[in-house]
Amino acid sequence: MSALSYVAHGATLTLAWFTLVNVGASLLVAVLAARLVRVRSVEQPSLWFALRLLPAVTAVAFVAIVFIPSYWRYEPREMVEGFDLSLTLCAAAAVAIAATALARGVMAGRCASARVERWMRGARKIAAPNGALPTYEIDADQPVIALSGVFRQRLFVTRGLMNTLSPAELAASVAHEIGHRRAFDNLKRLMMRASPDVLVAFPVARALEQRWASAAEHAADRMAGSGAAARCALASALVKVARLTPSIPPIAEPISTLIAGGEIASRVRRLLDDRQAPDSRCAVLSWTTALALVIVPVVLAYTPLLRAVHETTEILVRTLP
Repeated sequence: MSALSYVAHGATLTLAWFTLVNVGASLLVAVLAARLVRVRSVEQPSLWFALRLLPAVTAVAFVAIVFIPSYWRYEPREMVEGFDLSLTLCAAAAVAIAATALARGVMAGRCASARVERWMRGARKIAAPNGALPTYEIDADQPVIALSGVFRQRLFVTRGLMNTLSPAELAASVAHEIGHRRAFDNLKRLMMRASPDVLVAFPVARALEQRWASAAEHAADRMAGSGAAARCALASALVKVARLTPSIPPIAEPISTLIAGGEIASRVRRLLDDRQAPDSRCAVLSWTTALALVIVPVVLAYTPLLRAVHETTEILVRTLP
């Protein structure tokens, strides 16, 4: 087998495995998430974010960590194998999945850029309550407080809200958006939008994104301030903005707004609840434990796993048309 044929054959099999693992992981997440989204008490944004990205991350990790080393280690260079129709179609499907995901990400980025460009027309730079972000006062059809951008982030506040909110309410709202900034929520929105997976074809993908958005709003609320005065001010701001907004637009762009996550009533109740919020360190510990339970067996059985994957690949190549 020439070097070019060896690489081409390996690339075809890599893409085919990406599709197979992606489909399997997407089906698994669809079944699991269909049950989890009904549980209203789950407010950990990391859980919903991980579930949404799990099919793509699993497929990429499998081909990068398992299949490619397996192919490089066990595939004979001197043998010449043809390109089977089924595996070639699977490889073409992987290219289509990646291209579609890239198109979704580019479209989301362009939509966000177009919205920010409209906002910047006639915008006036102002001093934010805490001065942490470049802040602009703008005119818009609906009252909005929004954090735009993934790397170069800016804060936008409509003129109507500047006059409607009290200084304490405005400061709490800005602190809420800074919470989104610290959590890299705009980047997470873009990553979910551009995730190369089959899960996007299932309605549960949208449900996962909505649950993440809701949980991210609760998390940003908690980061806006721990004192009773700050929480009451933010709750008051939420009620005022919700009353001025006839409808909540769908979340499809890497832009975080004050009420885009919905569930205003539950957020206000949580802000006015004096009980201690759940400790985020427990969630981190749970995720670390779960990750260790997955990684440790893979590391211990890595060499046999490479052999098993290669043998499975050979069976697929021989049996599929």
